Amino acid sequence: MSETRTIDRRSFLRSVAAGGGWVLGITLTGTGPVLSRMQDGGEWKPDLFLALASDGSLTLIAHRSEMGTGIRTSLPMVLADEMDADWERVTVRQATADRRLGSQNTDGSRSQRNFFERMRSAGAEARYALIEAAAVRWDVPLAECSTEPHQVVHLASGRRLGYGALAATASDSIEVPLPQDPPLRFKAPHERRYVGKGVPITDMEAILDGSAQFGLDVKLPDMLVATIARSPVLGGHATRVDSSAAEALAGVVRVVEMPAASAPYAFKALGGVAVLAKNTWSAIKGRSLLEIEWENGAHANASTEAQDRAMAAAAAAPGRVVREHGEVDAALAAAEQVIEAEYQVPHLAHAPMEPPAAIARVSADACEVWACTQTPQSAQRSVAQALGMTPSQVTIHVTLLGGGFGRKSKPDYIVEAALLARTAGVPVQVFWSREDDIRHDYMHGASSMLLKAGLDGDGRSSAWLARSSFTPIGSTFSGTSSGSDGEMGQGFLDLLFDLPHLRVENCDAAPHLRIGWLRSVCNIFHAFAVGSFADELAHATGRDPVEHLLELIGPDRVIDFQAMKVNFSNYGSPFDRYPVDTGRLTAVLKRAAEMAEWGRKMPPGSGLGIAVHRSFCTYVATVVEVEIGKDGSLRIPKVDVAVDCGLAVHPDRVRAQMEGAAVFGTSLARYGKITTRNGAVEQGNFHDYRMARMADAPQRIAVDIMPSEEAPAGVGEPGVPPFAPALCNAVFAACAKRVRRLPLADHDLSWS
Repeated sequence: MSETRTIDRRSFLRSVAAGGGWVLGITLTGTGPVLSRMQDGGEWKPDLFLALASDGSLTLIAHRSEMGTGIRTSLPMVLADEMDADWERVTVRQATADRRLGSQNTDGSRSQRNFFERMRSAGAEARYALIEAAAVRWDVPLAECSTEPHQVVHLASGRRLGYGALAATASDSIEVPLPQDPPLRFKAPHERRYVGKGVPITDMEAILDGSAQFGLDVKLPDMLVATIARSPVLGGHATRVDSSAAEALAGVVRVVEMPAASAPYAFKALGGVAVLAKNTWSAIKGRSLLEIEWENGAHANASTEAQDRAMAAAAAAPGRVVREHGEVDAALAAAEQVIEAEYQVPHLAHAPMEPPAAIARVSADACEVWACTQTPQSAQRSVAQALGMTPSQVTIHVTLLGGGFGRKSKPDYIVEAALLARTAGVPVQVFWSREDDIRHDYMHGASSMLLKAGLDGDGRSSAWLARSSFTPIGSTFSGTSSGSDGEMGQGFLDLLFDLPHLRVENCDAAPHLRIGWLRSVCNIFHAFAVGSFADELAHATGRDPVEHLLELIGPDRVIDFQAMKVNFSNYGSPFDRYPVDTGRLTAVLKRAAEMAEWGRKMPPGSGLGIAVHRSFCTYVATVVEVEIGKDGSLRIPKVDVAVDCGLAVHPDRVRAQMEGAAVFGTSLARYGKITTRNGAVEQGNFHDYRMARMADAPQRIAVDIMPSEEAPAGVGEPGVPPFAPALCNAVFAACAKRVRRLPLADHDLSWS
């Protein structure tokens, strides 16, 4: 690059009009965006998110991971819409791990929440610069120019100039300030070309014809495949290893003993004995021939039964108060009636269709990884730490993910690949079997919750006490047995009911498995308890469940948790952009009831159940219809979902996520259960950790997206929390059997 010199914009743009080319750079820090001209192969590259070639082809960067949500399409789509680009000329390219892009951790239903405005800004700055360049070339006022897809138009004369014609490469490097806030192209719905309407999903054809690349599809020259025998109990280690039979097997190259990880486990490789082979079959067969004696460590005697008893006892006693107003104890003592119930949800596994997989190639001063990861930056840091490198020495390539649900935001399997590749001196692909994935997962926390309500003479709830004991995510990273306010703020301390007396408490629980976040996290068990208990209160007082919920929610209002000094993080989003609005909760509740024709007469053995919940700044109400045979067989004819996620950026993807949440929720509620005995997970595959099959899943799912111009909120997770309570409430309506402990498969639903 030549020496930098500063000139005014008009002088610079006249040089462009004379035949130069230019590059727009939008800085992430400092005084603001700058317009710069660089020699760079004829491409215009703003802030790593787009590259416009001189032939008009536009490459947009997807910095989040694609696992079925459509985010690899919908975020670039926002930029393209604001830039007024022609989607037919767009290619989406997946980014490697790069901190300059902002967070790449694709979880928490926050991609649109955190990057919608960022994408709009990038597109607006690009469009503004293109218009200004064309105005100078034509020597006309800027105000006389506008855009149509992929071209600048002079409105008075009808002259047009394609975007590619403004992207020729230049040799000098100069900088010119751009406006801090360039004008946005679309402000009203009718001005949008893609946002709110959608475009075909990127990679759809490749996914359908099998050419799309997922984690296990990556192959490198001289690559070895590794499977690892891990201690069946967390914290265990091998005391004796006989690998002779494995090493004698054709295809096996070597056996490597890996040191056992110690707590806190975080994203460390668990350790064990790895079999490295020339193909997957030899690696798996070789592992089966290993003779290993394990010392199971501190968790050797842990069991689900003992843990359940401990959590129930913890929830029965006072805990750490995280929210309180009024005089709960006095109100309960004075209540005409007190209703109390305990709810339990077991450990759950993620069980994505594609188990974890990663391939690594390590040299003396660099590591290159290909992986199905939700969090390339965490993978980059974890691999660098394990190898004694700096993050800049580690490159993480992101493949498509065959499901994730939060499992693939923990890069332990990527660290395994890197460590084995360094040991072997050749690329190594670590392959997790289904059994590996289920038995050594970061499990969703188990929980026991106690809810107590005091009712006045009119059957109205005057007091509410809620306690939650669950194995916390923090135990994996710091060893704590206490839940965080962030976890309690997922459906418990952020209760949106209008109650004069309320207290919410967290009670400790000591885990014996790695605990991690799973799709919708603590909302799973908190929404189950709250949604079920609200229904119990309605039936205990002879009230219609919908009318009772409307009464509990109370008048439309914005709840100011900050003013109440409640430590609610609002899922990391600012309250001024994402206020807690009970009017929106009420609206989805009424709409879902309307969709389901709530109140219609149901035949014997049939019932409707409803639940409503706010999570990830989105409001969802779900009505489940069930048919229960006298033998206890269960069928779900229909599910109705009303969702208010603010502006629905890609409506088809929003519907798909709500539909997927209903199926996912069916699996969890009907069958989801991880148990341990002598410290080891008892389940291992889909025969004993069941998924909903076609006959089990809802036969029809109707989704209504509430029209909204509010800021776009989360979509991937909010459909899950209200499903289980709605299903169990429907079961009660159908056969009068109240389910307070999941999964449903543990209960006899027969009736006469």
